[in-house]
Amino acid sequence: MEVSVRALTRAARLRAGSRVAVVAPSGPLPAERLAAGTGILRGWGLDVVVGPHVLATHPLLGHLAGTDEERARDLQEAWCDPSVSAVICARGGYGAQRMVDLLDWNAMRAAGPKVFVGYSDVTALHEAFAVRLGLATLHGPMAAAMTFIEDARTQESLRATLFEPESVMTLGLDTAGVLVPGRARGVTLGGCVSLLAADLATPHARPGAAGGLLLIEDTGEEPYRLDRVLTQLLRSGWLDGVAGIGLGSWAECGPYEEIRAVLLDRLGGLGVPVVEELGFGHSATTLTMPLGIPAVLDAENATLRLEVPALAP
Repeated sequence: MEVSVRALTRAARLRAGSRVAVVAPSGPLPAERLAAGTGILRGWGLDVVVGPHVLATHPLLGHLAGTDEERARDLQEAWCDPSVSAVICARGGYGAQRMVDLLDWNAMRAAGPKVFVGYSDVTALHEAFAVRLGLATLHGPMAAAMTFIEDARTQESLRATLFEPESVMTLGLDTAGVLVPGRARGVTLGGCVSLLAADLATPHARPGAAGGLLLIEDTGEEPYRLDRVLTQLLRSGWLDGVAGIGLGSWAECGPYEEIRAVLLDRLGGLGVPVVEELGFGHSATTLTMPLGIPAVLDAENATLRLEVPALAP
């Protein structure tokens, strides 16, 4: 089977004084949370700038941070600004799919590789950056997320990845364990699993996960809905040839024993190693997981070990 998932271009690591732009491609956010999160970033010695519409709200749809055009313009202008080294999303929610096709991908490609950080609804953008730009990205905490504001380990995982990526080559919390035994090598991809399913057949959807180490999590999906999402990925053939699967959190999805039963039922038959509760996504601690990086998933040790640092020297 042809490998669909290949190693992607890495952006350069950050240094003290690097300029970071914060944008809101999805939902609206409170000003106090933005102030708290950007304060942490500034405390790391970063020069933080905030997109013009980060605190905006769509005039009719209160679940969106400004209009689709405004959110897309903020992201594109930040990315194409030569003084900006990284773009960090403010929060998830919903809305990235509505604006992703409004971006000028040729202009963004010409701007060169930069660091891109986010999770949840930002999964749609991670996939687009991989397919349209061939760029490795960071599935990590967002600037106005309460987990980032309140949890020291979440903060340190992102800080170390941005500044000292060689220090975070082995990933996984103590909670991690074996769902299906084995060991596999591949290139990381993934995010919020319902967003991956929603991305199928869109202009920036890759043909499948063949050759990849799929990292998935979700929030607010009841067991039967999670079953439906995974079944859709199975029936479409998107999971054919996947090398291994790492599972994050399933916040507000129901009792974990019920979620675990669905995961084992739907993924256990793939014949690949599956590690559960690695510690990324909508959890009390959100580890930063690089996407587009060659790695080894070791179910016996319940770890994901990167073969190269997430960011280049």
